[in-house]
Amino acid sequence: MPIFVSPAGVHALCDEAEGECASARACGRVGTLFGLSQHATRSIEEVAEATRAEGTNLWYQSYILNDRDMTLRLVRRAADAGYKGSWANKFSAKKQYNMLLNPFAACFNHLTIGCWCDSIAGVFLTVDSVRFGYREADARNGWNALPPPHRLVNYDEEVARKGAPQSQKKWLAPEASVVDKSKIYGGEEDAWDQNTEQLFEQNPSWEDVRWLKKEACHDLPLIVKGILTAEDAIEAVNAGADGVMVSNHGGRGLDGALATIDVLPEVVEAVGGKIPILLDGGIRRGTDVLKALALGATAVGVGKPMFFALAVGGANAVAYLLEMMRRETEAAMAICGCESIADVGRNLVTRHPNGRVGKYVRSKL
Repeated sequence: MPIFVSPAGVHALCDEAEGECASARACGRVGTLFGLSQHATRSIEEVAEATRAEGTNLWYQSYILNDRDMTLRLVRRAADAGYKGSWANKFSAKKQYNMLLNPFAACFNHLTIGCWCDSIAGVFLTVDSVRFGYREADARNGWNALPPPHRLVNYDEEVARKGAPQSQKKWLAPEASVVDKSKIYGGEEDAWDQNTEQLFEQNPSWEDVRWLKKEACHDLPLIVKGILTAEDAIEAVNAGADGVMVSNHGGRGLDGALATIDVLPEVVEAVGGKIPILLDGGIRRGTDVLKALALGATAVGVGKPMFFALAVGGANAVAYLLEMMRRETEAAMAICGCESIADVGRNLVTRHPNGRVGKYVRSKL
């Protein structure tokens, strides 16, 4: 189905026992993709091992760190752990119809060996977070560090591997640095994200995208996540991106930024047909999925709904959520007369006659 779980951090805040392992297993049960955040509370390898039985298609999300060697090592660890990104399932409004292949898989066909449905590894590169938006609610609530025992374990593992046997260090550069944990757990700033952002490269450029593609993703699909303009979409393609993801970081970055559904048409016009175009942000129901597909998205990701489900009922609730969204999307397509995704077009959507649906009220958490 054209719905997946977007990469988002610290799942253990919603499921202390299993964290990202629970949500990833849920994706495997329903046959869709799971994006693992670099800021996960379960390691790259632990999630891969926990989902082996389900065969979850795992993708890894990366930031460009100040420590470039660590950036590369984390991506290579994901590739070594078998993170996958194939979309071998088919999708239709009615299961008895002759179903067409999901275009997401077809767009990546040139990167597979043999059949188009062969598994491929893939990486999301987040480019919209050299700084995080100031989290006023976090500062007000004293949220400036992860509560023990939770940790951003992928960074911990990088340090732990320094003491590993030489046979396990074949990809570890001798000059590799140790992450300054005070930047993550010390609570120096009032809000936690203002602590973690100090790990990131503060002055990245499109050359950094070319660098990551060349050094770690030359044979892997690289999706540039955080695109909000046609100009940046074109730059991403020119820098070697195999796909782009229209995303405003859940609306938690820049106040006043456009909603992703409003940005999508210009991105599609700029690069549509050349590469897959993914979208997340604001997807709550199957009708939202259909709107995004109609405006040119290849597939859509969900974030907040997944966290709500994970907090309520762990892996089972996340699987239920995804199946519910699948049913809603199928129903919406059928009501609109669409047998398959190929039938979904821009003629299905229009602007509300009043220009808006309702008044926006900012959360006061």
